[in-house]
Amino acid sequence: MIPLTTFALFATATLALVLIPGPNHLYIAARGIAQGRAAGLASALGVETGTLVHVAAAAAGLSYVLARSATLFSVIKWAGAAYLIYLGVRALTGKQDGTAAPAPQSLRAVFLEGVLVNLLNPKTVLLFLAFLPQFVDARAGSPALQVLLLGLTVLLVGLVCDIAYALTAGTLGHRLTRAATTLRYVSGLVYLGLGVATLVTASPTAPR
Repeated sequence: MIPLTTFALFATATLALVLIPGPNHLYIAARGIAQGRAAGLASALGVETGTLVHVAAAAAGLSYVLARSATLFSVIKWAGAAYLIYLGVRALTGKQDGTAAPAPQSLRAVFLEGVLVNLLNPKTVLLFLAFLPQFVDARAGSPALQVLLLGLTVLLVGLVCDIAYALTAGTLGHRLTRAATTLRYVSGLVYLGLGVATLVTASPTAPR
């Protein structure tokens, strides 16, 4: 349904995005540092459960927009590229916020909080609108199925990365905090690169 080269490009770009430390990773690392690996894993599973909700919403919403208006879908794609560039500029020019160790909670509470952290993270919502549409082609089959496949790929890659954060938080969490400035510059360059590449190469894929 999706060309192999397109899917490979998507998977590579997804890995680059997922590796960027963000609110989800900071939450997982903080839980792992404060309560150990079990809490870190519980928070990671909670975060990716929230991602599953985003995937379902994107599959329904983007396919509806594509079916109703090719122009609106193109607007979403270009706005998404602009947003990626904005994230890059903000990461390169902004300041890194510190995070305090959270109070101990039950694993169930940690899991549910992880779900909420991701559901209420505006960056996650906007990335699904900015990133996924770049790889949806109405000529390749059902847009909803394409978004579902791409979204589940994001979830899988994210889960692997989240588990790595959870398992290593106890030993590497403080080092990651000390390296926050370097990580911020790397994330900014990744966002800028993806945004500029989209502006240069993006072409309308919605039916005319």
